[in-house]
Amino acid sequence: MPLDAICLYAVKEELSGLITGSKIDKVQQPESDMLILTLRGGTGTCRLLLSAGSGDMRVHLTSYKFDNPASPPMFCMLLRKHLTGAKIAAISQPPAERLLVFELDTVDAMGVISRKCLIIELLGRLSNIILVDADGIIIDCLRRIAGEFNDKRIVLPGLVYRYPPAQEGKVDPYEVSIDGWRDLYHESNRAQTSERTADTWLLSSFSALSPLICRELSWRAYADAGIRIGAVTDGGEALCREFFKLIGQVKSGEYEPFIISDEIKSPRDFSYTRIQQYEGVMDVDVETDFSSMLDKFYTLKARRERIRQRSSATLKIVKNARDRIIRKLSVQQEELKKTSERERQRQCGDLIMANLHGMRKGERTLVAPDFYSDNGLFREIPLDPLKTPQQNAAKYYKEYTKAKNAEKYLTELIRDGEKELFYLESVTQEINMAESEQDLVDIRGELSQTGYIRTGTGAQGSKKRVESTPMRFLSSSGMQILAGRNNNQNDRLTLKTAMKSDYWLHTQKIHGSHVIISCEGAEPDDTTLLEAAAIAAYYSDARAGGKVPVDYTQVKNVKKAPGGRPGMVLYTQYNTILARPDEGLAERLSCR
Repeated sequence: MPLDAICLYAVKEELSGLITGSKIDKVQQPESDMLILTLRGGTGTCRLLLSAGSGDMRVHLTSYKFDNPASPPMFCMLLRKHLTGAKIAAISQPPAERLLVFELDTVDAMGVISRKCLIIELLGRLSNIILVDADGIIIDCLRRIAGEFNDKRIVLPGLVYRYPPAQEGKVDPYEVSIDGWRDLYHESNRAQTSERTADTWLLSSFSALSPLICRELSWRAYADAGIRIGAVTDGGEALCREFFKLIGQVKSGEYEPFIISDEIKSPRDFSYTRIQQYEGVMDVDVETDFSSMLDKFYTLKARRERIRQRSSATLKIVKNARDRIIRKLSVQQEELKKTSERERQRQCGDLIMANLHGMRKGERTLVAPDFYSDNGLFREIPLDPLKTPQQNAAKYYKEYTKAKNAEKYLTELIRDGEKELFYLESVTQEINMAESEQDLVDIRGELSQTGYIRTGTGAQGSKKRVESTPMRFLSSSGMQILAGRNNNQNDRLTLKTAMKSDYWLHTQKIHGSHVIISCEGAEPDDTTLLEAAAIAAYYSDARAGGKVPVDYTQVKNVKKAPGGRPGMVLYTQYNTILARPDEGLAERLSCR
C-alpha cells in the first residue's frame, strides 16, 4: 500500500505530539533520496526519516542506524547550514494531499530568527524534499524538476514554491456530501460498462484513497473486494454507507496502525484501519504506533533489498564454485559406476590363465568354459593378437587393479566433494540471510579463509578485520539466546563462547544458524526452548516453509567435525521439536 493522504494524516498527528518543539541536532543523507534528522527534545533523542524514493516514500521516526557516505552530498551540506539547531514549530498537511510541511524556527548567521519550511512531497516518481524560506522562495530541493520532466510545475531554487496541482477529476472525500456521492456514483457509472469494479470506481473518483482501502470498502459493503458494478443491486448504497463510515472515523481520529503479514510473518501491507478482506489468508496485527509500522514495513524491507544487491557479486562466486563441484561430482559418479565392472576384468584374466595350454599368440578371441557361471556357459573373451596369452591375462589383471584403486580414490573424492558442496550451500544460505554490510564482510572473510576469494594485498589487505557479534535475543522468561550470523561465528559461538551446560539448537539436516540458549547452569523452560527453536527455524533455509524439525542438546554433546569446513559439527544425545519460522517473534525478542 502506498502511504496515502489519510494514512499520512495519521502519521502527521502522531509526529506532532512527539517532535513538535524538538531541535534538529544532526542532518544526514545516507542515501541519495533519504534524509535522517537527529532530534533532541523533551522526550529525548530520536531520528526522523524522510524518504523521497519512488518505491519507499515515507516520513516516520526510525530505530535503525544507517551508514553515511564518506563525503556528504551537496543537498545535505546545505541543509546542515540552514537547519542545524532549528526548532520544529509545527507540522501541517494540505487537505487530502500526500505532502507534509515541517515549519522550522531557525537562526541565521546574524542571529536573526526566521521561519523556514522543509516540505516533503510523496508523489511517486516526482517525490521531493524542498527547503523554502519565510517568503515562500525555494532555497534548494532534492530533485530539481524543470519543464522537460513536468510541464505543469517547475521546482527550482529561486522560484516561488507552489503546491502540486490537484488530481484532475477526483473529489476530496472530506468535502463530498452523501447526495453528492450518490450523484457521482450514478453519473459516473451510467456511461460505464457493467464490467467496471466498485474499487476501481472509488480509486478513480476520490483522492486520498489507496487501492487497498478501495478494495476494503468494496469488501465491507458486499463481501467481495472485486465486485463489478453490474453485480451491485442496491444502487451503491452499501458502498456509500461504508465510505462515509470510514471518513467519519478518520475525522474523529479513530485510526490505528495495522501491519498485514503472510504466513511466515513477513510484512506485506499496512493500513490505518483493520483490513478484513484477506479472511485468514494473512495476519492483520496492530502495531504500537505508525512510526513502528512504517519502520517495520519499509526500512527493514529496503535494507534487505540493498544487502541483496550488494551481495550479488559474492553470491555469484559461491554459485559458480558450487556449479563446478556439481559438474565434477557428476563426472566422478559416472566413473565410479564403471569401476563396478572390475570383477569381470579379473575373471577374464583367470579364464585366460586356465586355458594357456590351448592358446597361441595371434588369436583375437578366446571361447572357453566359464567356471564363474552357475550354468556352465561359455564366455567369449577379446584378445590382443600382438600379445602373448600371458600378456593378455596381465592386461586384464592390470585393468582390474586400476579399477579397484579408482573406486577407492573416487569414493574419497566424491565424499570430499559432497562435503564441499554442503559447505557452499551453507554459505549461500548465509548470504541470503545477511542483514548488514558487516555480515557480508564477514562472509567474504570466510570465503577468503577457505580459498574461494583471493586475499587482498597491500595496506588495505593487511588491515585487521573487525568481526561482528552474534545476534542476541531475550526470551519471554528472560533467558539470553544467541544466534550465529555466519559459519565462522557459528564455530566461535558453539565451540568457544558457549558454556558446556548451555543448550545448542539447529535445524535438522537443513542449513542454518547455530543457536545457543545461555542457561548459566539452569534448565531452559519450555517457552524459551520453543522461542529459540523458532529463531533457529527462521535463520535457516527453511525460513519460507512451515513447521520444521529443530534438534537441541547441551553444548557438551557438540563436537567439531574432523577436517570439516567452518560451521560443520557433529552432535549426539539430542531431542527434536517442531518449530515454525517466525519473523515477528525474532523482531520482538531481538536486542539490537
